[in-house]
Amino acid sequence: MYEHKHQKLAPHAVFIKRIIWNLTVACFLLVTCLTIGILGYHFSDGISWIDSLHNASMILSGMGPVVEIKSVEGKLFSSFYALFSGVAFITNIGIILTPLVHRLYHSLHVEEED
Repeated sequence: MYEHKHQKLAPHAVFIKRIIWNLTVACFLLVTCLTIGILGYHFSDGISWIDSLHNASMILSGMGPVVEIKSVEGKLFSSFYALFSGVAFITNIGIILTPLVHRLYHSLHVEEED
């Protein structure tokens, strides 16, 4: 998918396509993780849909819970979802930054022709 260090730097159009593709993948992952949280909060603790959305969004973004969880199932789900969200957040940042970091490193290591 990315050029080797002995290859020329990819054209700007290819770079933009990579950024758009990675943003699309990151958004899909974010929507999937948010859907898991919404469904989990709604069905594990009986929280309303809008409060489930709010709580899942806050947990996924790293802000913390806003709704009090009362059931054991809800607390278990909330614990696992918080851990899952931390990994998902870091993964998303990696996906978004990959084309930028690769281009930076590649531009520093590309061999110039005489």
